[in-house]
Amino acid sequence: MEKSCTLVIHFDKGSPAMANEIKEALEGNDVESKIDALKKAIMLLLNGETLPQIFITIVRYVLPSEDHTIQKLLLLYLEIIDKTDSRGRVLPEMILICQNLRNSLQHPNEYIRGVTLRFLCRLSEPEIIEPLVPSVLANLEHRHPFIRRHALLAVSAIYRLPQGEQLLPDAPDLVEKALASEQDPSARRNAFLMLCNCAQERAVAHLLTNADRVPDWGDLLQMAALDLIRKVCRSNRADKGKYIKIIISLLGSPNTAVVYECASTLVSLSSAPTAIRAAANTYCQLLASQSDNNVKLIVLDRLNELRSSHREVMVEVVMDVLRALSSPNLDIRRKVLDIVLELITPRNIDEVVLVLKKEVVKTQSGELEKNGEYRQMLVQAIHSCAIKFPEVAASVVHLLMDFLGDSNVASAIDVVLFVREIIETNPKLRVSMIQRLIDTFYQIRASRVCSCALWILGEYSLSLSEVESAIATIKQCLGDLPFYTTSEDGDSADASKPSAPVNSSVTVSSRRPVILADGTYATQSAASETAIAAPTVVPGSLAVTANLRSLILSGDFFLGAVVACTLTKLVLRLEEVQPSKFEANKACTEALLIMVSILQLGQSSYLPHPIDNDSYDRISLCIKLLCNTGDEVRKIWLQSCRQSFAKMLAEKLFRETEEIKAKAQISHAQPDDLIDFYHLKSRKGMSQLELEDEVQDDLKRATGEFTKDTDDANKLNRILQLTGFSDPVYAEAYVTVHHYDIVLDVTVINRTKETLQNLCLELATMGDLKLVDRPQNYTLAPESSKQIRANIKVSSTETGVIFGNIVYETSNVLERTVVVLNDIHIDIMDYISPATCADVTFRNMWAEFEWENKVAVNTVIQDEKEFLDHIIKSTNMKCLTPPSALDGECGFLAANLYAKSVFGEDALVNVSIEKQADGKLSGYIRIRSKTQGIALSLGDKITLKQKGGS
Repeated sequence: MEKSCTLVIHFDKGSPAMANEIKEALEGNDVESKIDALKKAIMLLLNGETLPQIFITIVRYVLPSEDHTIQKLLLLYLEIIDKTDSRGRVLPEMILICQNLRNSLQHPNEYIRGVTLRFLCRLSEPEIIEPLVPSVLANLEHRHPFIRRHALLAVSAIYRLPQGEQLLPDAPDLVEKALASEQDPSARRNAFLMLCNCAQERAVAHLLTNADRVPDWGDLLQMAALDLIRKVCRSNRADKGKYIKIIISLLGSPNTAVVYECASTLVSLSSAPTAIRAAANTYCQLLASQSDNNVKLIVLDRLNELRSSHREVMVEVVMDVLRALSSPNLDIRRKVLDIVLELITPRNIDEVVLVLKKEVVKTQSGELEKNGEYRQMLVQAIHSCAIKFPEVAASVVHLLMDFLGDSNVASAIDVVLFVREIIETNPKLRVSMIQRLIDTFYQIRASRVCSCALWILGEYSLSLSEVESAIATIKQCLGDLPFYTTSEDGDSADASKPSAPVNSSVTVSSRRPVILADGTYATQSAASETAIAAPTVVPGSLAVTANLRSLILSGDFFLGAVVACTLTKLVLRLEEVQPSKFEANKACTEALLIMVSILQLGQSSYLPHPIDNDSYDRISLCIKLLCNTGDEVRKIWLQSCRQSFAKMLAEKLFRETEEIKAKAQISHAQPDDLIDFYHLKSRKGMSQLELEDEVQDDLKRATGEFTKDTDDANKLNRILQLTGFSDPVYAEAYVTVHHYDIVLDVTVINRTKETLQNLCLELATMGDLKLVDRPQNYTLAPESSKQIRANIKVSSTETGVIFGNIVYETSNVLERTVVVLNDIHIDIMDYISPATCADVTFRNMWAEFEWENKVAVNTVIQDEKEFLDHIIKSTNMKCLTPPSALDGECGFLAANLYAKSVFGEDALVNVSIEKQADGKLSGYIRIRSKTQGIALSLGDKITLKQKGGS
């Protein structure tokens, strides 16, 4: 049982006070006891109790009280009690209340007058309000502004009632006169809002009459004026020219809220470059001046919207946007970089990259916690700049290579991937980058970074000096061989000799007697295996630990296989560029020794896990190649790898270009659309801004930007039948989903010959859905229809259900009739949209997200690619796996899909399927997300759709 009240408070009904106790306390003389009793009575009423017996007690003992707290609680009590009977007529005892309210409206104390006037704003019974109207009007001229502003609110509320024009027929005239003479800012704002809502033409006339004085108005009144301008221009865009001048004059307001609203209004009304430039500059000023992170994020969202629709103007303010990188908040920095990367041009690329380089250098200070993550974002941004404008790579690549040994592994990976791409796309930088990589290789500590750096050395070390330096660097980082020692006598191994490194381990052996098969005794030696720790390497004057050795000794045999492949490529290339056979053979022998040592370590008992089969096979293959190399194999190892990488980069660039084209707005004008010739129009009385706006509107109209999507078939798909055709009331709903809001436009048709009274649409929700307001009651004539709108808020990406019924009364039947409605299921597909992310980002999120839903493949589709396309279409996701990786007919298919929800949630899907001998597909679809709702909802959707149904 719900009641409307401005008081929202929790109350535990476990031990409610008895009505008699409340009554006794109200009849007493103690003020504190009365206050406590009134509070208990209000809480009980809000929780569904009636308490009819205390009404007369309150009239007798509480109404005469002069205490302000009691008077305030009394008004709350009067607000929530039932003032009408079951037939809608005012209860007779309310006459007593009217007299008390009239006395309060004439009370000498300003506070009591003010709260009583505020209480009248929440009354809807004309019979109670009518005798109070003269007292309300008298307060319009009170000397105190507190009373005048509440009197204006009361007049506005009374006039908006269904019978308001009969109660206050001259309200707009009175309020307009009060507005002209009023000096209090709040009172003026209340008067102006009343005219905006009830007599819009009077408000517009007042605004245009005082257009020159609008900058001098108070900030509350200026905000109300901006709301009026938006409302008027939405209904009549032809008049927006005279209002834009007012908006531009308000851009200099000292109040930041007014300035922000001015910029938003300007963008919504005008597309002229001058107006957009003024709005963009205003947003940039707010971005620089405001310290609140939430404000900065909101302003960045507005700038991003401008970027998508007015890129040419936003390019001019890109450096102003970049200043927001001074904020320590990572979300703000991420949004700034995303906006700036879409605005780089040949004219500003050098300035942008210079700022990014300075920010990278700042991250070396180590003062902030998340410097590593911020550095990773900057590296990715510079990477994007270098891809779009390769000429800037030379100025940043050497700086970034200093971060190959970054403690933040993700940042170091981004750097090495950037280096790998630049060294392929910029051949002029190859020599200097290889030398820099050789010089900084010993700093690398991450296995994945080492693997990629080794691949670069193996592919792009071409000259004799480069090959020799690369081999020497790898040998130096591996340290002395072998990786471990074995002893079968009591002496210490080489690692324990004085010449061995200090941190090397000692080999221990033991002897024990054993009984042989013939019964005789013999002595057996037990040998132990001990790894020699990484020795100290001194490149130049800097002492560091051999990174490759420590990683391999930790059991990373994949890296060992990469070392073997790199050495194989370097030795093969050395044989081509080295004139001396002896030197080439020496290098080959040393490489073979390294590979055999890695295999020996992998098969020893020193490590808890032996070498994996893939790494063992790879290293064995490298050994065979160096022992017997053919021309075809040499060509594959020295040329094909780099050609495949170049092909991958070309395909990646092609995909990015296609995505940019797909994002571009495709709009078409109709052949019979009206064409306005700008040069033939009359320009009399038009400002430069209005002329620009006319040109922009003509361009949009010519390119079809004003053409709205009117896909009738899509609209029909969103109409849901709620009742049956044989029900006395037929209802159907058109569902509109827009980000955080769901709007239900319900059409209700009375199919009977009787008038339906108090017809109400009652709705309830399940899931993360919330009904904003309850639809009111209606009276429906025979065979007539009514449009009812319901708003629902959504808080997360989860399949929700809306259910309810229609309740109505007829004159013949005393009981209420209930028609149960079909459930409305809100589809998760309305909240997610295809998105892209880097492979590294996808893998990191896959490892991080904890919610997984595993769906078994069960479909009648027999073609792997057809099934994948069906899943992509059904889930509204983007396939991250390139088409080239899906080519061919091998009976297997694995693909990654990605989407993002309107709430910023990530949805990851991995499809792994195999074609069985009988032609059927088997496998699993795995869904991962940070929240449970999206994983379960997507799983349900895939289960429903995967069989190939609609």
